[in-house]
Amino acid sequence: MPRVTFVQPDGGRETHDADIGTSVLDCALDNQVPGLLGRCGGGCSCATCHGYFDATWLARLPAAAADELELLAYVVDARPGSRLCCQIRLTADLDGITVTLPVTQLNAT
Repeated sequence: MPRVTFVQPDGGRETHDADIGTSVLDCALDNQVPGLLGRCGGGCSCATCHGYFDATWLARLPAAAADELELLAYVVDARPGSRLCCQIRLTADLDGITVTLPVTQLNAT
């Protein structure tokens, strides 16, 4: 069962288990992680599940599809490690993945 660590903008961390095939977004929603809204329900149409993945994890992820890249062009504070968490499906190889959440209205300090 893969584990996902969510890092809040203030440095707070929480780790949760998820079934293989579950999206990083669904793991967050199932565990009420603040900062990932997923307003479109994981349909890759809103970018409210934007997160940052470091280069080590990015190398293990499948490339972003055209629709994800289009949405990422509109997120605030996009970075090279920006991905939509609804598009990242967990595999055994992603056990221990870490996603840093951007500052949003929900978790702004």
